[in-house]
Amino acid sequence: MQFDFATPMPVSPDGTHYSVYAFEDDPMNGRIFQLQQFEIHTLVQFDSPCFIDVGEHVEHPGLHVSQYAKVIGMDVGIPDYTNPPPNATEADKITAATAAQRELKAQLIGGLVPGFLPIKSVTSASTAVYPAVGADCSDATGIPPPDCIDAVSNERRLAACQAFWTDHKDYYEGTDRILTSPLNGTAYGNVDGKNPTNMAPVGGAGFYMDEVLDGFDSYAIYQQMDGAAANDPGTQILVGGNPTMETRGVVRVHMTDPTGSLSADMAIFSDLGEDNVSF
Repeated sequence: MQFDFATPMPVSPDGTHYSVYAFEDDPMNGRIFQLQQFEIHTLVQFDSPCFIDVGEHVEHPGLHVSQYAKVIGMDVGIPDYTNPPPNATEADKITAATAAQRELKAQLIGGLVPGFLPIKSVTSASTAVYPAVGADCSDATGIPPPDCIDAVSNERRLAACQAFWTDHKDYYEGTDRILTSPLNGTAYGNVDGKNPTNMAPVGGAGFYMDEVLDGFDSYAIYQQMDGAAANDPGTQILVGGNPTMETRGVVRVHMTDPTGSLSADMAIFSDLGEDNVSF
C-alpha cells in the first residue's frame, strides 16, 4: 500500500494518530476495516528532549543537537566560527564551521528557518509520552534540559532516552544525520516536498500488509484520538475516495478532503509476486 501525500498534509496533533480504513458497502451488511495506523511528524523536532546524538562515532553521545555547534566550538576554542582567534588552526576553523553548518541544516529540515518548509515523515504510531524534563541540570528526577551540556548530563540524557526507546519501540524520534533511519520508531517515507538543504524532491510512503486489500468500495484516512476503537473511525475524516482504475493489478485511489484543500494518492499492489503480462 503506497501513498503520495500532498505537501499540506498536516502533522499529527498530540494525542492523535491517523488510520487508513477500507469500506465494503454491502447494502445488507456493510463493513469497515482498519488497515494501518500511522503518524506524521516533522522529520526532526528540536523541542524533543531526546533529539540527541547517538552512536560510536559522535563526539558527545547524548548531547542535544540544538547545542552541537556551541559544544564543538568550545572543543576547538572557536566560539564564533565567523571570527576565529588568530592562533586557530585551519583544521579547527573547518571543524567549527562544519558544526555550525550541520546545526543550520538540522534547523532547515525541522522548519525552523523562515521561508523553508520542514520535511515531514510518515511514521509508526505510539501513545507513549517522554518522561518529564528536569527543572535544571542537577535535577535527577527527569531528562536533563537540552542546554545541559556537561558530560554527566549527556550520559544521563542518553541513558534515559535509550531506556524509553527500548520500552516504546514504535515511538518516533528522527535524526538529521541519516534522514531515512530514525533514532527510534519506524519511518515509512515522507510527505511530498523538497529537502530544504539541497532542494531535492522527497515523498512517498509505503506499508506492507498481510491482507489482500483490493475489492473494497472506498478508502479513507481518519484522524483519531489515541485509544479509539479500531472498528470506529469516528467523524474526523482527513481524506477519502473511491477506486478509479485498475491496471495490471494495481488499484489506485485519489483521496481528497471535503474542502478540496488536502489530497493523497493511494496505490495498492496486491500481486507483487505475479505478473502475467508479456512484452
